[in-house]
Order: sequence, then structure tokens, then C-alpha cells
Amino acid sequence: MSFTNLGLRAELLGQIARQGFLRPTPIQSRAIPVVFAGGDLLAKAQTGTGKTAAFALPLVQMLAEKPPAAKQRAPRALVLVPTRELAAQVSQQMQTYGRCLGLRSTMLYGGVNIQAQIERLHRGVDIVVATPGRLLDHAERGTISLNRVEILVLDEADRMLDLGFIDDILKVAEYLPATRQTLLFSATYSANIKKLAAELLHQPQRVEVAGKTLAADEVTQQVYAVERSRKRDVLSHLLRKNDWPQVLVFTRTRYSADKLTAELQFDGLQAAALHSNKSQSLRTRTLTEFKRGELRVLVATDVAARGLDIQSLPCVINYELPQVAEDYVHRIGRTGRAGASGLAISLVGSTELPRLTAIEKLLKSALTRETLEDMPQIPMKRGTIAKARTRKPGASKAKKTVEKAPKEPTKPKRTQKSQKRRTLAAKKAAPQTAVKTGRRGARST
Repeated sequence: MSFTNLGLRAELLGQIARQGFLRPTPIQSRAIPVVFAGGDLLAKAQTGTGKTAAFALPLVQMLAEKPPAAKQRAPRALVLVPTRELAAQVSQQMQTYGRCLGLRSTMLYGGVNIQAQIERLHRGVDIVVATPGRLLDHAERGTISLNRVEILVLDEADRMLDLGFIDDILKVAEYLPATRQTLLFSATYSANIKKLAAELLHQPQRVEVAGKTLAADEVTQQVYAVERSRKRDVLSHLLRKNDWPQVLVFTRTRYSADKLTAELQFDGLQAAALHSNKSQSLRTRTLTEFKRGELRVLVATDVAARGLDIQSLPCVINYELPQVAEDYVHRIGRTGRAGASGLAISLVGSTELPRLTAIEKLLKSALTRETLEDMPQIPMKRGTIAKARTRKPGASKAKKTVEKAPKEPTKPKRTQKSQKRRTLAAKKAAPQTAVKTGRRGARST
């Protein structure tokens, strides 16, 4: 099947061709007709299978074919996402497809000045991509009107529930019209997802696209047994040995991300950190540099496990395994996207074996164990690899003895005594030879 068989307009087909996409992915070919039909959709697919285009393409075409009734543009489509990075990615796709059809879109998320967002909303938009918290801020301020929303999209719904956004999602739904089309996309079908779908969706059509395994089939997964004290050395060795143009490295904590980034920079590797403790402007700049290929190594927490779409990202390295097994699937889903091949490497210490077991149980398959036979066994210093010590031929192994000059005798320390103590000491030392006399002098014999 090709995109022309999905009923898309010529403007969208031209934009798809310019992006280099030749044929739709399975989730796109199955979801797009359902969206065009106007019914609710509950879709499940692996991460990195083109879910964004599966709702973005039909959404912009449906809005373009039905101009707004009022002159003042108010949002007619709302896309809720869990993270700022995913909001930026989806918003970019919406702008790419919507611009050729005369539609306006904007993104709303926290961490930036809200006044600039208010000004864009006042100018009028057709599509809003937002995180739940910042959208509620606008709704409570009265700076956005949601009573004309025709299509609601919940992207990465399982991640939003993991982050505790279920109450915010339900509050947002109170601002929306009761009659609308709702599309829910998720990588998993948990009990909470089914409960959320029962509350927001009306007789949805279910679309499920899954490969042989939970993770993308195009991703080669490898495990290296490495103790914590050697992980930094092994990572630097792998980055130097392999000619990867870009590598995404995952850590569990923000502290680990900053520490590892500083160590890699000291080793002469171009690296930067990305996590929730960074300012939004710095996060945006770092992602832009990484997407442009100006940055080779990006060290990130799970904030980048979803919403980071890098074309032809060759390798993802788990410096530390995630606490939750499902996050492993989303991490390695950053490589091997849209049919491309990818490599996922995990450095696993002895204390992380229970997490590895949980991941393999989730995937229902054992991961390939690899060995580092060519890994140098010499210690690595900061910045450079320490050179092994070599002795000159004929050199004696005995330690050389160096004669030290004799120390000068030190004078004994004087003890300071009070005047009274010195007087008593002098009396004791005086000889007892004096003749005893009376009051009137000595007696005559």
C-alpha cells in the first residue's frame, strides 16, 4: 500500500515525498482510514513506528476541508502529550503538514514565559499541542477557549499516566465539548489505559500493531557485563572504537547524567547532558544541536525516552538500566525508527541483574551477551589512557637506596617554670652544711 491509497490530498503527498517516506507504516495504514471515518480510535503500536503521522496527516486534512465558522480562530484540534520534548516534536509535524493547507498550530508547555504563548493564542490557532499542566494554566486564566475542539488526541497516553497526569487529563476533558472525536495512542494496554479509554472514548475502534517482540524488530540488542567502577572506561572505549556519528546514552538520575557528561568531556569526547533539571532553553538548544549532528554524544535521563525523534540514530547505550522494565523498550525505541536498523547496548553490573531479568521477562526473550575481549586492561586516567610502565633492558629490579644526610641534633625544649617553682628547686639543691645558731648567735665552748 502507498500513501496515495489512503485518500490524502496532493499537498500532503508532496510533503511526505519531500520527507523521504515511500510507503506508510502498519500503524499509519490502519489508523488513518479510521480517523477519516470520524469514529473514536484506541491504537496500540510499538514506539518508533510512525504514530505521530498516523493522526497528524488525517487531522490536518479534516480541519482544512472544514473551515471554521467564526472569523476568530479558536483551537479545533487538541493534542495532549506527556513531555516538552514530545510537544516540540509533534508541533513540528503539525506545522509541517498544516502549513501547506493554511492551518496554524502552536505548542504550550511549562518552563517558559507564558506571556508569549498568550500572544500566539490571541492571534488565533487551529491546532494546539500541549502538556496537561500548562494547558490547565491557560484554561483557568481564560487565555484559551476549548469549547470548539472537534478532535482530541492523547499521544503516549501510557506515559502520561505513569507521570501522574490522569487527574489533569480528566480536568481538561471538562473544558471540551461532549461531542468530539477522540484518538488515544499508547505503547501498552494497561488496566489504567483501559479505564481512561472507557471514560473518554465512545465505542472506539481498536487498532493494534505489534511485531514479533515488544521492542522494535530492527533493533539489535546486546548486553555487556560491566561492573560499576569500569562502566565509564568501557563506554569511552566503545565510543572511540566505533565510528558512530551520534550516540544517545541513558542514565537513571540527573546526577549521573551530569557526572558522566563531565567525564566524557574530560576524555575528549563531545558530550552534553539533557534532563528535567536543565532550563527549557538549554534543553531545546541541546536537542537542536544533537539533531543537526553538531553534538555526538547526548547523555539523558528518561525525559528523552519518548519524544526524541532522530533520523538514522545508529546506537543507544544504557549506561544504567531503568527502574521500570517498560522504560527500556522506550529507550531503545529511539533507534531503529521507521524501518531503519539500530543497535542498543546495555552495560549491566552485578547489582542490576534483577532489572535485566525483569526486562527479559517483559520481552519474553533473552538478550544477547557480548564480551569485551579487545578492551584494554590498563587503568584509564582522566583525559587519556594511562601508559603501561616499561623497564629498560638490564635495569635492576632492586630498589635504589638513597643515603640521607644525618639530622642535626635538636636542642631539648625548655620548660618554663614559675618563679616560685624555681626557688623551691634551688633550695632543694643547696648543701645542708651550715651550723645551727640560736637567736643570740652561736654558743662558745
